[in-house]
Amino acid sequence: MLSRPPPADADRAEHKLPADLPEFPVYTAAPDLAPFLAGNTGIPGFTTRDSGRPGPHVVLVSLIHGNELAGAIVIAELLRRDFVPLRGRVTMGFANIDAFARFDPANPLPSRFVEEDMNRVWDEAQLSGVRRSLELDRAREMRPIIDTADLLLDLHSMLWPSDPLLLCGPTARGRSVALALATPQVVIADHGHAGGKRLIDYGRFTASTPAAGILVEAGQHWEPVSIAQTHATVQALLSYAEMIAPCPPPPRTPVFAEVTCAVTARTNRFVFTHEYRGGEIIRTANTLIAHDGDKEIRTPHDDCLLVMPSLRASRGHTAIRLARLV
Repeated sequence: MLSRPPPADADRAEHKLPADLPEFPVYTAAPDLAPFLAGNTGIPGFTTRDSGRPGPHVVLVSLIHGNELAGAIVIAELLRRDFVPLRGRVTMGFANIDAFARFDPANPLPSRFVEEDMNRVWDEAQLSGVRRSLELDRAREMRPIIDTADLLLDLHSMLWPSDPLLLCGPTARGRSVALALATPQVVIADHGHAGGKRLIDYGRFTASTPAAGILVEAGQHWEPVSIAQTHATVQALLSYAEMIAPCPPPPRTPVFAEVTCAVTARTNRFVFTHEYRGGEIIRTANTLIAHDGDKEIRTPHDDCLLVMPSLRASRGHTAIRLARLV
């Protein structure tokens, strides 16, 4: 087991890390991506495997955040064993390879990004604008692949304890795909973050096209169980797209919930009343769950599902999403 010392002051300032973060152990080793970074698409880090038969274009994206290793581990394994789909084509890739190159198991948090969160830059105004950053430029470089995706799965993990989940965005087609996979069991429909658009919020997946983008939060960063969940979700999507032999149906009926309130921290004094875990259900409406400075944060309805609480939320960042079971 490797664990980190507190981040250096410069890292804290650059990445807006709260001063009181606990220690997060790193139980998984970063994969060796060197054999795959050239790719074969003309876009570094992305490889397409084509069956030569008609079918959809499935895109698997890892490392939108450079320190989220599970997705990269699973994609590297698919590439290592020369996976080719039974039909259509699949593109597999590593997004923020510059941030990943900075990953340090003794200090894993700052390598989430280099200059800005790559999962907040996917709106047309930013992508077509003149502003520059390493992450924004990389998103522009990736666009030709994203613009041809019929099914996209964005592979993530979580910092704080939480049950794994699928995020399907606000569209009916995203919801349909996520419910068909049902691994993880919990499917959440939401409208993203106040701070910017995620990859699954990109116009390709929200405009009037048949394309669908979903995101898996496979469990906590750097835990072996998150790798296993990522693998299961990838296999389920490839099976859904008929690119591999059919997978067994999910063992449990999916749970679907819609986010009714996304709480963005307005101060640097956002404090939860308890050390909540993502996936908990608060049964009674108007239950006090947090304070944001002088403001009380209460559940807006009965049977309120807590989605990915960030137990040390910084001002301007999503602290928690509150969802209603459907």
